[in-house]
Amino acid sequence: MFMLEALGGRYKMKTVDIIVPCYNEEDVLSVFYEETSKIVSKIEGYIFRYIFIDDGSRDKTFSILKALGEAHSEVKYISFAKNFGKEAGMYAGLKYSTGDYVIIMDADLQHPPALIPQMLSGIEEGYDCVAARRTSRKGEAKIRSVFSRMFYRLNNKMTDVDLVQGAVDFRIMTRQMVEAILGLSEKQRFSKGIFAWVGFNTKWIPYENVERALGQTKWSFWGLFKYAIDGITAFSVAPLRMVTATGFFISIVAFIYIIVTLIKTMISGVDVPGYVTTLSAVLFLGGIIEISIGILGEYIAHVYMEVKNRPIFIMRNTNINLAKLKDIKGNTDNADKIKIYDEANIDRNTAEKKNSVSAEENLHMEKKGEI
Repeated sequence: MFMLEALGGRYKMKTVDIIVPCYNEEDVLSVFYEETSKIVSKIEGYIFRYIFIDDGSRDKTFSILKALGEAHSEVKYISFAKNFGKEAGMYAGLKYSTGDYVIIMDADLQHPPALIPQMLSGIEEGYDCVAARRTSRKGEAKIRSVFSRMFYRLNNKMTDVDLVQGAVDFRIMTRQMVEAILGLSEKQRFSKGIFAWVGFNTKWIPYENVERALGQTKWSFWGLFKYAIDGITAFSVAPLRMVTATGFFISIVAFIYIIVTLIKTMISGVDVPGYVTTLSAVLFLGGIIEISIGILGEYIAHVYMEVKNRPIFIMRNTNINLAKLKDIKGNTDNADKIKIYDEANIDRNTAEKKNSVSAEENLHMEKKGEI
């Protein structure tokens, strides 16, 4: 595995940003950095940088990230003013990334760093995205697994995006795909759907579910349920059409019932319905109305949140050179883009050692007319 790009007679290594959203991850951050660094340090031809997102953690997550940033020049961090959620964390990481390729992964090591070389191989094969999907849900509560599978099936039937069963956020993307995702600046984000909606050629890597190494999950069942509802309503109007169909069906049934009652009354006289029938009809219709109002309310809430145009996140602290980042973001030249890694104090000598095509070899090849 070796990815180099010719620029002005020289060869530059491709750059990779690893985005890691964090919320109360003090127990696992150091272990995550050590384990991931063991993997990426063996990959030649690429320069890696970490972008940790502290999502308003209440523990020592920020202190640990700050220490890692001071000890390791390739570690960058962004700290939010409060907890904005994982979706906001991923968006912030993508927004402030500059790498040719971008990896998104969790800090709890449930996304195996050992898959990174395989993902890079997929990119070298020509794919725009290489993503991981779980083939099992070992260690997860059965009821949670059942509802998760139901969500994927329901989503694929009701929305215009096809979610792969077991798909996770762990993936590598090209810069072109990242920019396409950033172009969708909606406030209430459902990244799994956005990844699918923007398209691009994606290769899927299956893996066995890995139980959390340290700490506890921050996702509750109710939180996942709300996330699932947001995912469906963000990419489909099928629930609204179901409300329309249900209302139409009830109207037909009611009309038929009225006709039958009139005919029965005309033939056999006045027929007074029982209280049970009346009460059941009222409760049934009341329930349908409440459900319909709730579905309409979900869509109205989405509109309400979007039109307020609040920022997706508010940054409190970072060690990224934002001024330099702005200049480089506006320049598509990879030779300039790579400067952010150099000026972040990445050891150039180390980078040159990892590059098997040395300056002397380049000069020799130029003399021979091979470059």
